[in-house]
Amino acid sequence: MIVGSVDNAEKYRKLNDKIDDIKDEVSKVIVGQEDVVERVIASILCDGNILLESNPGMGKTKMIHTISEVIGLDFSRIQATPDLMPSDITGTHIIEETETSTDFVFQKGPIFANMVLVDEINRATPKTQSALLEAMQEKQVTVGNQSYSLDNPFFLMATQNPLEQEGTYPLPEAQQDRFMMKVKLDYPGTDEEREIVERFTSELEFSPELNQVISKPSLVKMQEFTREVPIAEDIRNRAITIVKNTRNHEDLDHGASPRASIQIILGAKARALIQGRNHVSNSDVNEMAEPILRHRIGLSFQAEKEGKQVEDIIEEITETV
Repeated sequence: MIVGSVDNAEKYRKLNDKIDDIKDEVSKVIVGQEDVVERVIASILCDGNILLESNPGMGKTKMIHTISEVIGLDFSRIQATPDLMPSDITGTHIIEETETSTDFVFQKGPIFANMVLVDEINRATPKTQSALLEAMQEKQVTVGNQSYSLDNPFFLMATQNPLEQEGTYPLPEAQQDRFMMKVKLDYPGTDEEREIVERFTSELEFSPELNQVISKPSLVKMQEFTREVPIAEDIRNRAITIVKNTRNHEDLDHGASPRASIQIILGAKARALIQGRNHVSNSDVNEMAEPILRHRIGLSFQAEKEGKQVEDIIEEITETV
């Protein structure tokens, strides 16, 4: 836990030790994927939501569940399907009868947890997806005329499969913008896959004992301290310029909003802490640009025709700014 009486150098050291402890505990279950784990941790430090995209069987659900257990958060999982209703997420009023009266009471849905995983979010209908927007931004849900605050901290983690598009509903831009990052998972290397197979075939149920590294109040303190990480004015201006250059690039149909500028700077601060530094560098901005921008910008028709990728445009912009 971060103690206010110690100086800043000691705070940075303690926080970095906690982050290392989190990564060590997660590695008991998850093999490899260090970059993905670090980006999920960065998103948590920034109080942001994250969208994970990969082929099936890559361990996305296992990763998020493991991280929530290690940092002591209540975990909830929602499987998105075309027949999923908004009330299946937010909850609904039910009739509760007693000997003396009959009342309508609100039964909370699975959205009322600290870390909510929505599996295959693009399989839910637009109406159901819209039920998540208020939770992602305002940290509350409205049912009827009543608004209910969600637990603090609250994170929405979602997954989607890029292969099967039949029966899916693309996420609208407004919803994509509420995800701090979109992270893609790659296949593991040969040695990593060998380790995965060994772990999950050597016993009936592979369930190593995980230690809870931090508490909810400590996590909130870590989030507060993340925002205090100093960033030089020229690096801040460069991050803003990178985002602005997405709005007038010839290969892009639309650019990123000011929310992207905010989150690149926040993400860079979180990455600096994860890397054990007490200041933001240009490398932090470069590393955060791709996951924060890739779902906020759209290729022009001509660029798509030429086979260009969003990631290539982001790399070009960061190299030229």
